Amino acid sequence: MNIATLSRAAGAALIAAACALPAHAGSSAASSASSAGAASSGSVSDSIGASSNSSGDDKKVAAGEYRVIDIAQAPGKADTLRLTLRAAAAGAAGEFTLDLPQRALAERPVKAGELVQVSERVYGYEFAHADNKQSFFLALQDAWYRELGSQKVAI
Repeated sequence: MNIATLSRAAGAALIAAACALPAHAGSSAASSASSAGAASSGSVSDSIGASSNSSGDDKKVAAGEYRVIDIAQAPGKADTLRLTLRAAAAGAAGEFTLDLPQRALAERPVKAGELVQVSERVYGYEFAHADNKQSFFLALQDAWYRELGSQKVAI
């Protein structure tokens, strides 16, 4: 084997490795994004509930600022917190509970008395810290949530 052939073989191997690397990195990034999404989102039906002070089981929430009234372990749900939120605007009526994974608040916990910003989105509701608008949880409409579910893929 001469040097030219060896050089071509090495170049081909280098190109093949370079082409494979982005594909591998992309799948790794997609996996990380999927994990992050699972940690900070849930379905509206599993996440939003009527508070003990409100009647019915309405899952509709008005956009705006809500004060955190209580933080507790969600009954019957491991590693899940239940926040009781009350509309902060003067004269506004509205109180509901939000069940979310504890890891959704791992970066920055929420304390009783703090304000949470709720924004209605096409996919459901976005919950964010009111002071810096940093999102910590998405309550997705059930149809959207089902579409995002993990699927086994055969390769």
